Amino acid sequence: MEPSLEPLARSLREAPVVDRNGYQYFVHGVTDGVPPLAPDVLRAVADGIRTRVDLEGVDALVAPEAMGIHHGTALSLATDVPLVVVRKRSYGFDDEVAVHQETSYGESDLYLNGVDAGDRVVVIDDVYSSGGTIEAVCGALERVDAEIGAVVTVLRRADVDQPDFDHEVVSLLDVEIVDGQVEVSEAD
Repeated sequence: MEPSLEPLARSLREAPVVDRNGYQYFVHGVTDGVPPLAPDVLRAVADGIRTRVDLEGVDALVAPEAMGIHHGTALSLATDVPLVVVRKRSYGFDDEVAVHQETSYGESDLYLNGVDAGDRVVVIDDVYSSGGTIEAVCGALERVDAEIGAVVTVLRRADVDQPDFDHEVVSLLDVEIVDGQVEVSEAD
């Protein structure tokens, strides 16, 4: 494991696992904001993304509400690339794009504002599991003719099948739940 990701990996191994309607879900600051997310873990996330994703010429980081926001914020502060938050609330702007997301444990509508045709963006989220959130966000970006430079998640659930997706998803670490415990490995 690369040294910069060790604070993240260590904290994940201690995460509790809960059952959400038959879906084994780990509770962690990266994915839930509970327990508190330590600054060294946020730094590890930002540093890990910077080493894996080309941010040259990126106009905006795009993060879905709620759990992509803190990762996008940390990366924005580290790179000076502006952050766009895809919200769960409509503001009714003329160019607002609404999309529906379905995840392994729920569904909701998301609203994209602040990205224009031709903008080069990097999508950042907490975890890649069902792909529902990322697919919805990328669909909204494609509708406004933005260029998706990369899609990155902090974690990828290695123990669930991800759907076929038009964009490669870069992840920092793979996690899986084995016998009620979170196991962590380097992402492929």
